[in-house]
Amino acid sequence: MSDREVVVTGMGLVSPLGQGVEENWTRLRDLKTGISQQRHNDLPACFCYAGTVAPLASPSVPDSLAAQVKFLNRGAVLGLTAAYEAMAQGRAGAQVVPAASRALFIASGDFSKIGYEFLYPATEEEAASGRWPPNYERINDRAVAGVYPFFLLESISNNLFSLLSASYDFHGPNTSLASLSPYGSQALELAYRAIQSGTADAALAVGYGHWTGAIPIYELEGLGLLSRCEHGARSFRPFDRSRDGFIPGEGGAAIFLELSELAKKRGGSVLARIRGCGNCIELSEAGGMGVPSRVTLRSMRAALADADCSGKDLAFILGHGSGTQKGDRSELVSVLELTEAESVRIPVCGLKAYTGHMGAASDIAEVIFGIKSAESRIAPATLHFERAEKEFAHLAISETHQSANGNCFLSVSYGLGGQSSAIIVSANRSQLGR
Repeated sequence: MSDREVVVTGMGLVSPLGQGVEENWTRLRDLKTGISQQRHNDLPACFCYAGTVAPLASPSVPDSLAAQVKFLNRGAVLGLTAAYEAMAQGRAGAQVVPAASRALFIASGDFSKIGYEFLYPATEEEAASGRWPPNYERINDRAVAGVYPFFLLESISNNLFSLLSASYDFHGPNTSLASLSPYGSQALELAYRAIQSGTADAALAVGYGHWTGAIPIYELEGLGLLSRCEHGARSFRPFDRSRDGFIPGEGGAAIFLELSELAKKRGGSVLARIRGCGNCIELSEAGGMGVPSRVTLRSMRAALADADCSGKDLAFILGHGSGTQKGDRSELVSVLELTEAESVRIPVCGLKAYTGHMGAASDIAEVIFGIKSAESRIAPATLHFERAEKEFAHLAISETHQSANGNCFLSVSYGLGGQSSAIIVSANRSQLGR
């Protein structure tokens, strides 16, 4: 095992809860949700609740790069905002590291440009005319007039990667992930591994997602993942026996990592330490893309082994908590088997009901929330939770904050196809060097 310790010295977050880490944390601590009624006129009422971010001010970028901002889609702007906040804290750490030793990993597989929305008004107008067959030349002329000139460039998933690498001279190990959960967690693991292995001394991990457009909502519903929203914003109920799916949201989250030795040398403020990671895939026993019976068990065990710790060292577990019947069941079975094997009772928390499911942003945002929670010695509440199924009734899931013993936690994410990722983090309550 490497003796290179990796620490967190910068964090950034924008979500439906608020802009900036502190505003987000304050609202989560106060048990607020950022999910509100956002009516889509073209969607059934049952899909009308979605977490959205308030209009953003354009992030300040170097004058030489300002022209690139117009190529960023909605999701990328959210990621940029979070990255700039994280770098405002971590920039001093980046400046003492040569550019070739600065790593950048971005999880950018969001749904910002999935729909070609500019086509819709033209086709809607033609359909309303009652003419048949439709006049395709008229549709084409109307649609072309409404095309944003950079719509193709906006669809490139590594635009934010290019802008951030130029802004902060990230010339070291790098990649841009365009996938689905757990790709935000995987970007963070790649950043951690780059420093741990010695190929980098500083790294930025960014995740962003924009899942609130009409077409993404239809696609997610087609997969059977969305809540019917029969109880409004309270419909998102991770781990509850009456759960029926998630509510989509949007956001950006970023974490800046450094080699501990360098942070200590410059007297930097250390927020947390990355202890270990695990990344696995489980195949469904039924075949195809179904949910396996223990979707996160191996990744959690791998993370514990990598961190050289046990369940007894954990103050709480942050589950993926998508609110789907099969997904949450598989996750809770995994947690139950892990904790029973070690005879421990660990608080289990699901945080997506605060923000909506933000894709890659959720993976990293939940690590940030975990750090703030551990600093405050609480295991965060699972909003809207009332009661689990009988077999999970003795798990420590609560609709109110619980006391947390220790400052170490496990954050877990999984996705379609059985991929899962787990990361163990210890929050610091003081600065290194003091």
